[in-house]
Amino acid sequence: MKRALFALLLPLVAAAAPQHTPSGGQPRATVEPCALTFPASGGEQSVTIRNDGNAPLAISEVRLSGDSDAAFAITSEPPPAALAPGKSATVKVKYVPGRKAQAFGAVQIVSNDPGAASRERVIGVRLAANPSSLLSWMIFLPLMGAFAVLLLPREKAALAKWVALAAAAVPMALAVALFGSFQRGFGIADGNYGLQFVQHFVWIESFNIEYYVGVDGVSVAMIILTALIGLIGVGASWNIEKSLRGYFAMYLLLLSGMMGVFCAADFFLFYVFWEVMLLPMYFLIGIWGAPPRKEADGRVRGGPYAAIKFFLYTLLGSVLMLLAIIALYYKSAGTTLANGLPAQHTFDILKLAHANDFSAAGTLLGFDFTKVVWIAFFVGFAIKVPMFPFHTWLPDAHVEAPTAISVILAGVLLKMGTYGMLRINFPILPEATRWAATGVAVFGVINILYGAFCAMAQKDLKRMVAYSSISHMGYCLLGMAAFTGSGMSGAMMQMFNHGTITSMLFMLVGVIYDRTHTRGVDDFGGLAKVMPIYSALFGFAFMASLGLPGLSGFIGEVLVFLGSFPAFRVMTALAALGVVLTAAYHLWAIQRVHLGPFNEKWKDVLVGNDVNTRELLCLAPLVIIVIALGFYPAPMLELFGQGVADTLAAVGVGSAIIAIVP
Repeated sequence: MKRALFALLLPLVAAAAPQHTPSGGQPRATVEPCALTFPASGGEQSVTIRNDGNAPLAISEVRLSGDSDAAFAITSEPPPAALAPGKSATVKVKYVPGRKAQAFGAVQIVSNDPGAASRERVIGVRLAANPSSLLSWMIFLPLMGAFAVLLLPREKAALAKWVALAAAAVPMALAVALFGSFQRGFGIADGNYGLQFVQHFVWIESFNIEYYVGVDGVSVAMIILTALIGLIGVGASWNIEKSLRGYFAMYLLLLSGMMGVFCAADFFLFYVFWEVMLLPMYFLIGIWGAPPRKEADGRVRGGPYAAIKFFLYTLLGSVLMLLAIIALYYKSAGTTLANGLPAQHTFDILKLAHANDFSAAGTLLGFDFTKVVWIAFFVGFAIKVPMFPFHTWLPDAHVEAPTAISVILAGVLLKMGTYGMLRINFPILPEATRWAATGVAVFGVINILYGAFCAMAQKDLKRMVAYSSISHMGYCLLGMAAFTGSGMSGAMMQMFNHGTITSMLFMLVGVIYDRTHTRGVDDFGGLAKVMPIYSALFGFAFMASLGLPGLSGFIGEVLVFLGSFPAFRVMTALAALGVVLTAAYHLWAIQRVHLGPFNEKWKDVLVGNDVNTRELLCLAPLVIIVIALGFYPAPMLELFGQGVADTLAAVGVGSAIIAIVP
């Protein structure tokens, strides 16, 4: 017994005993500070290297990391080759501002410090000139608003609406500032891989994970759309009465996740934000959507059913995406983290796209690596688009969700699918993208025609608008697959314009549903006689959706047709039929709902109950944008023009760019 007790205590005694330094001693290098931040005006700063060990520290080299911006320079003399114990040396770094507003890099100090052996004996000092926290505020302010909502006392739950409004209004104001400050024509050749408003530092060093956010022209358009629709969605949620604190907390968490997806430049961070969206959307549809009901065919429908369907479809796509991310990570080449330390692999989306070549990556599961990974990403994003045959979750989710959530779904979430393809599939796996281009175009045309035919068959206004979304997103796929400047720019315009137009349509459907609790096309008639403002707005939104010249829906479709016709003549001709079908089901709905004799059944709830002030305030910004971009789309084309050009150049078809930006 004593021997056993002694055996147990011996390691503890040994650990507590004084540790003797081995003969000869060891050096220990430390640096202060571990990061230097420079103002936009430039300047010079110092970092101190100190030997805190008890043996000389050999310093073989002090250098800038390979991916440091050229605006940084080491201006001091090299430190001594050997630094005695207790001694220190100073390294001076200078930043000279150039055309771009930001610069990033790192100083690498190569020494014989044994404690740094696992890091290839490199000590890093992060360099950042004029880093921006604007995007981080836009991402996390809604999240802070969600916590504030949850902390409200139960008896003051009504204040949740106003907290949510403030938490969504501030990002909208910041989005306006972002739009005004964004430097047009700034691309990959200008540095930072074409990103602006960058914030970049190491997050989880042991797994090479970084907090890396920034925007180029492609993503900044989606950020503005997200901020706008997020704010309007709060107004559309004003009639929510059930569990106000829970609803608005989930809503703001969803808004935070959406913002993060469009800002993230690190794969791990991108995936975290992608998954953050999944949970709140599930609860928003399942709890605050339509109650369960049994249909005539015996099937049970309602919010819970639609929420589970949405969750399972999206989770399948997320799993495929995660596997593809892991595959790319382990095939990536060695690089340097933001703090200057070497890393064997990287999650950096921009480095994966522009500093890696996966064409020689071999096979995966017996097939070409790039094609397998491309398909995994594509399916994950296609579910979100949604693309036929992965579309069946969308009509159910739209029909059963509250109005504001339908607005978010159509206005923002669907764009994440096409955005993911542009940000990930195209630049990271260009060979596979060219290989799959015809297939993407075919699926785009199927989406256009299938969605339009399904919309024509619907007798529920909300389901009709949902299928019209499937149809309109097909134009994005067709334009992207053409690999032309006009086609890609048309796809981007279609993404933005569809977000504003379809959000307006879902809000208008919500207006009539709030009053009558029905959405049946055949249940109405003659609404123009008793609700003239509402009918005028609905007709306006339908005209914009069908692509009437002078409204924003027109320019995106025309650019897609111009860009895709040289590459896919037959498919472009077929896609043009979608315009005719879209006009058919929109005009049919207008005739049945707004024209003809008024249905006296709704006299008590509709007469004298036209669009109210809150609803007009929510719709007005969308109306203004639709008209403004219909007559003058140049600001949006200038915004994402260089990002589109860089994306096409990454695919290897830069010579095919058609100049459309002034």
